[in-house]
Parts: sequence; structure tokens; C-alpha cells
Amino acid sequence: MKTFLLIVATVLAVCSSAFATQCNVNPVTIPKQWITMSQGCRGAVRKQVQMEVAASVQYLAMAAHFSKDSVNRPGFAKLFFEASSEEREHALKLIEYLLMRGELTTNVTSLITIRAPEHKYWSSGQAALEEALKMETEVTKAIRNVIVKCEQDREDNDNNDYHLVDYLTGEFLEEQYKGQRDIAGKASTLKKMMDRHSALGEFIFDKKLLGMDI
Repeated sequence: MKTFLLIVATVLAVCSSAFATQCNVNPVTIPKQWITMSQGCRGAVRKQVQMEVAASVQYLAMAAHFSKDSVNRPGFAKLFFEASSEEREHALKLIEYLLMRGELTTNVTSLITIRAPEHKYWSSGQAALEEALKMETEVTKAIRNVIVKCEQDREDNDNNDYHLVDYLTGEFLEEQYKGQRDIAGKASTLKKMMDRHSALGEFIFDKKLLGMDI
């Protein structure tokens, strides 16, 4: 590893010297037959990247809300910070997939468009969990739409991208369904606790989210 870094450093040093002109590399043209994603499928995946990023930013806003001193629900903040990281990871996986398929050679700067999160004051953890469940449901629906698009893109001679469909079904949908079930379960438990103990129920639930025994 040290030898490789030394070689890289040497090359960079040479290229930055008076002989930099010798390091210029002319553009090359290689066959493109290996790039097989249809236009409609590629567009659907790029759109999904943007949706995953938007969900990540929205979760960040939710986590920041519950981190405020006037709210002070560290358990909910932790939950939503982790959810934000997961959505960002999903976006990165899709970007890596596009790179593997040779589909990120143009319009790279437009791949990620970050829109401002919805500014809300969540009246309770229950309201936030219900919004999270709704958001996850929308993301799941969007993934299913990508699968449908890539299964049979009629704009491209009925192309079926079997590999991508299998990847999205196994890697993404299962995690989405498990995540939805987890959030739905948490929302159900919290509602029962609040019905019985009111604000104290949310306080106890928040501590449970931190892994604390009450």
C-alpha cells in the first residue's frame, strides 16, 4: 500500500512540474455495448436517488426538532438521525449501481437535487411516527414503480432489466417492508402508552428508544 501511494505521489509531482504537458491524456473511445439500461429505467432510478435524498433530509429535520432543548426527546432524535443515515445509504447504493452499469457519464451534477424539508412543529412523537410511516410508504411505492418501469420499459422495445429488478426487490423492498412494520409497531405501542399515561407515556417511550430501562 505504501509503495502504491509513493508511486501516485511521484506521478502527481511529475505532472505538476514543468513536464506537466507530458501527463495529458487524450480522451478515449471504447465500445458502449455493455451499457444496456433503457432510458426509462435509467431515468426512474435517477429519480429514486433524489427521493431517497429528500427523505434523508426530512428525517434530519425531524431529528433536529426532537433534539431542541424545548422538546428534548433524545430517543426520537436518535431514531430519526438513524433513519436519515439509512435513506442516505440507499441513495449511495443506487448511485453505486448506476456507476457499475456505466450510467453516470453525463448529467452527474443534476443527479442530486436537494429540496428544503417541510418545516413543521410535530405536536408529539406519535405525530412524527405517523408521518415517518407515511413517508416510508411513499418511498416503497416509488421503488415498486421503478421495478415496474425496469421490468418492461415499453419505450425501449419491451426491455426487461432482470438484474436491477432482482437487486431492488431483494435489497430494497425487504428492508422497506421491515422498516414500515417496525414504525407501525412503535406508533401502536406509543399510542397505547399515551392513552393510558398521557405525556408520561411518551416520556417513557422516548427512554425506551434510547435503550434505557425505566
